[in-house]
Amino acid sequence: MIGRETDKTKQRGVVVQVHASGFTWDELMWPSTWIDRLGRDRTPSIPGHEVAGVVTALSYGTTGLTVGQRVFGLTDWTRDGSLAEYVVVEARNLAPLPSDVDFTVGAGVAMTGLTACQGLFEHGHLRAGQSVLVHGAAGAVGSMAVQHARQAGAYVIGTGRSAHRRSALDFGAQEFVDLENDALEDVGGVDLVFDVFGGDIRKRSVGLVRDGGMLVTVAGPPEVRPANGLAVEFVVVSDRAQQIEIARRVRDGRLRTNIGKVASLDEAIAAFNPTERIKGKTIIRVRP
Repeated sequence: MIGRETDKTKQRGVVVQVHASGFTWDELMWPSTWIDRLGRDRTPSIPGHEVAGVVTALSYGTTGLTVGQRVFGLTDWTRDGSLAEYVVVEARNLAPLPSDVDFTVGAGVAMTGLTACQGLFEHGHLRAGQSVLVHGAAGAVGSMAVQHARQAGAYVIGTGRSAHRRSALDFGAQEFVDLENDALEDVGGVDLVFDVFGGDIRKRSVGLVRDGGMLVTVAGPPEVRPANGLAVEFVVVSDRAQQIEIARRVRDGRLRTNIGKVASLDEAIAAFNPTERIKGKTIIRVRP
């Protein structure tokens, strides 16, 4: 488990020269992409939350970072802006990126690693010896959840399309449920459901949660809750200590990124509107 940092970093602006940026496929449909914290229109917007690059300037009084330092992290939900050559990010949202971790990899784990970590441990309270059902186990977030859960000593059951079975097992799932052909209900009871799908899959998953167990989701408010358990929706937040630990695990080979496509900044519009389904995280490489 990766713990939450308790010391507060000053909320100072940092100018980052962007080397790589990631985005979520439905980001343009989020209200926060188009409005500020007060709900006011802020178009035209530059999308992109996940960033890896180099600090080029610091606001007066900024602590914990230095000019020239390699960093990765998340921009504020109502500021975005990482799909650009430079972006201003609050210092607390950035963490050092080791010199031997590529910028593309840093952008690829900035959101996915934190989402998996916080969903499993902070909200799901997963412990060694428990069982967890990870939906979308071969996806960008799901594959991170599989790896985090296995390393914590949990028994991991992954789900997805039939074509994703091998990938989910390679990331560490001990079982796989083909949502196109297998009966989800045959899984039996689990201590935790990690949901990225919502909809009918989430509704059917509620019945799999054991007494005292939990369903944790990033796919909107749950419509149904376990009879004798809890259902929690959450939104990932930046945490420097967790980001540092994630980078350490990536560098040590304990966490593998799941990058599906790397495109240039000139290709960003096409990447936002793919003509075919992209497996894994799409990364925009702003600088070679």
